[in-house]
Order: sequence, then structure tokens, then C-alpha cells
Amino acid sequence: MKILDARLHPISWVLAEAGRLRVASAADERKIRAILEDVRAKGDRAVEVWTARLDRVRLKAAHFEVPQKAWDKALAGLARPLRRALERAAERITEFHRVGVPENAWWKNGASHFGKLFVPLDRVGVYAPGGSAGYPSTVLMGAIPAKVAGVREIVVVTPPRKGGVAPALLAAARLSGADRVFQVGGPMAVAALAYGTDTIPRVDKIVGPGNAHVALAKKLLYGRVGLDMPAGPTELVVLADDSVAPDWVAADLAAQVEHGGGALALLVTPDHGVAKAVSDAFLTDRFLKKLPAAQQSQCLAVVVRDWDTAADLANAITPEHAHLMVRQPAALSQRIRNAGAVFVGSFSPVALGDYVAGPNHVLPTDGSARFASPLGVEDFLKRLNFISVQPEDFPSLAPHAVQLAQAEGFVYHAYSVKKRGQTKRSS
Repeated sequence: MKILDARLHPISWVLAEAGRLRVASAADERKIRAILEDVRAKGDRAVEVWTARLDRVRLKAAHFEVPQKAWDKALAGLARPLRRALERAAERITEFHRVGVPENAWWKNGASHFGKLFVPLDRVGVYAPGGSAGYPSTVLMGAIPAKVAGVREIVVVTPPRKGGVAPALLAAARLSGADRVFQVGGPMAVAALAYGTDTIPRVDKIVGPGNAHVALAKKLLYGRVGLDMPAGPTELVVLADDSVAPDWVAADLAAQVEHGGGALALLVTPDHGVAKAVSDAFLTDRFLKKLPAAQQSQCLAVVVRDWDTAADLANAITPEHAHLMVRQPAALSQRIRNAGAVFVGSFSPVALGDYVAGPNHVLPTDGSARFASPLGVEDFLKRLNFISVQPEDFPSLAPHAVQLAQAEGFVYHAYSVKKRGQTKRSS
């Protein structure tokens, strides 16, 4: 684990050393655009071809969807501890997302009536990345808030495996209230959800993390379909002092880079002794020593002048996860403005938040926490405004509308308003 002494360097130097600039290549973009266009033009046939080419699984469209009876079989066959873990996670995620659901509002201004009505989306797609277990936690995190919001149909897509969809993922689909599961992944799954095929329905919005190609596909389809947030490799910034065991911090850093390509795990501290102790833990802890060298290189320690600088650096990095493990976290936590989620205290590891703490683990990455928020119920609702201006209020508003319309050069806007004043017809 490399230690950067940044006490005499500006924050921009640290950002450069941490490799914060990531830009998709033109070749990557051309490749993904070709896949998206192929699926748009050829539908299921293109999905079949690209699935065989990229995932090395030959699958006909008739077998894209996983039948419901397979879900029930998967749930019934799970080992009891794993089933109980999924059930417990589902309970806590549901409880968290039920708090603060937006409520409709109606009010009067003068004699007129106005309102804000929150309406759930009709159909959403949840992308669950591949892997040995198929990331059942992502299914829970994506489908449960959609269910709480009242979405009519929830469609899960996940990359195919030669042995079929992982039982834990199918069990999570059942526990979360999802409606359909398709064993299709990658950019072709994103395109199928955005455009619709004969087999895979078009959705209003796609949520859930994926690899760089999935993220690029989502970016290129923005506007054709709703998206949760920009996505990039995962990030963790730990702010720690000597009140926490160094091997705990090292374990948290190792857990984050376990996600693989491009992940960044950063320790920021004003105490060089803390940085050295955490770095040494990678050499002395029998389990941490097994972390591959490539992943160890994604873990960095940065020594800064003081805690103010530490907070400034964390905000500049804008990580997906910020974890405060210090004696007095209250004041420091108020300084963190740019992060997907803030974990406070030594017993609040990000790994706990990934599964059973309750808040959503689908978080803004790659600097987007400056303007984006964690996935929540609000992401599955759209707001409708209601306006009912009464005849008695019209005369006090009409002249102002006419003035503004004329100022902007819209003569028929002005005429639309003036006409009602001329005819004196009420509605």
C-alpha cells in the first residue's frame, strides 16, 4: 500500500496521483454504439448474437426469461442461513425506503387550486451484474424501492451463466417483489430495455450498477430511457485517526478494491503513524497478505496537514463512500458534502451497508455525488403539477402573462390569454 505525503502538496496533486481522470475511449464508444444500434434494428436476434459473442453463452430468445417456478424452487432450495440473510436484508431495505416517501400536496392561492401529484413509473428495469452469486443484494436494492413507490412492473436483467441464473438472485427477485427476470446482460440488455424487443419489454427507467460497458451504454441511451445516475468504478475514502485498529481500516480498503477494475480505496489522515500502521497491516495480517498485488496497488494512504484539509480532499474526490473513523466524528461529518453515502463510526463498515444496514447501496460514483443522490423511492416517481385558475383570479394574472409573452415575442401566447378576457367565458 503506497503512502502519499501530501502535506506540502495541493489537493490537485493528490487527485492526479490517485488517477481520478477516467475517459471512455473513442473505440469503446463506437463499439457500444454499434451494439445498441444492432439491438434497436434487429431486436432479439441481435441480443442472441451479442450474448454468444460477449458472454460466450448461446441462448435463444425463447429462453431469455426465467420462469416463475424456477424462482420458487431457488428460494425453497437456499441454505437456511442465506435465506434468512436475504429476508433480513429485504426487511431493513423496505423499512428504510418507506420513510420519507413523497406525499401529494394540494393548496389554494386565492380562489385557484394547485397540486403536486407523485405518480409511480409504469415499468422499470433493474440491472444486476454477473458474478458467482449474481449479486442478489443489487436486486433487493433496485427492486424494493421501486415496489415501495408503486411501480407496476419490475423487470430484472442479469448476465447469463452456463449453469443458469444464480439461485440466490432468483430468490432475491421473489423476496423483493420483482415481476420478471431475464438472463441477458451487458450493453445488449440495456439496449433491449431501452428499445424493447419481442421478448424483453421496453421500460421507462433503468437502474443498477454494471461494468464500464454497461455504464457507457446507459450514458449513450440517456433521453431514450430514464437512468438512475452516472456510473463508474467504486470509490471509498476513509478518514481515520489512531482510535481505530489499523487492520480494521486495511480490511475496509481491501473490501472496496475487491470490486476490481478501477476501484479506489483511499485512507486520508493527518497522522503519518496511522498511515504507516494501516500500510503495515497489509504485510502482517495473514488474510490481507493474500490480497492480489494489483488490488493492493489500488489502496492508497494520504497524509495531510490537518482535518480541514482531509475534509476538503474528501469533498474534492467526491467518493461513492466516505467513512469516518475518528474519536469525534460529529464536527467532521458536517464538513462532508460530496459523497454518495457517509458511514460514521468503526462499527459502520461499508460492507455492512452493502447488504443489511438498510440504506441503498446503489450510489453515485465517479464524481457525480456533486449533483446526484443515492437510489431511492423518489427515483421511481414522477411529479405532475396541477393548475386550476378560477375565473375570479384570471383578471389579476392575465395582464402579466400578456406582458411576458409579448416581451418574448410570442404573440399567440398573448392572444390566447387576451381572448379569454374579451369573451368573458368562464370554465
